[in-house]
Amino acid sequence: MAARHVALLRGINVGKAKRIAMADLRTLMEQLGYQDVRTLLNSGNVVFTVPRASRGDVSARIERAISSSMGVTSRVTVLTAVELEGVVRDNPLLGVADNHSRLMVSVLADPADRGLLKPLTRQDWKPEALALGARVSYLWCPRGIIESPLATAVARLLGDGVTSRNWATIVKLHSLAGEAD
Repeated sequence: MAARHVALLRGINVGKAKRIAMADLRTLMEQLGYQDVRTLLNSGNVVFTVPRASRGDVSARIERAISSSMGVTSRVTVLTAVELEGVVRDNPLLGVADNHSRLMVSVLADPADRGLLKPLTRQDWKPEALALGARVSYLWCPRGIIESPLATAVARLLGDGVTSRNWATIVKLHSLAGEAD
């Protein structure tokens, strides 16, 4: 059985150096053998189906293909649709966050990096808030991400081992991933 996945490309279409047309990204994904490829927004969010016969590290395969065919390096983090379902279902900050563009979900490239964030959960970030999920951290940044000491602390600890999307984007990706089920 084929499985639905979501790829989050880090830093695509930010600035002038890392621009990829989403049509080109869809074509590349299809050339890799992935099916039902759909992109969301113009920032490197791809929902696709991985055929059962497909093997290997999907993230690494996409990273290599983008680098070799498009000349752009980008960290790619892939979640299964099941993992994304858990991210949406288990968000403990929905009762606090009143602006979904300022509620961030930072997806860990390596789930083991969750341990690096545990010390941050013991700090007082008010009015911001931090919660950890199985493979994500949820950050409530009411003053915005750019001015957020919490977002800065998470980025400093994880570097390119994390990519973030706001809650509105996560919900859209979740909906898109569920459309093929």
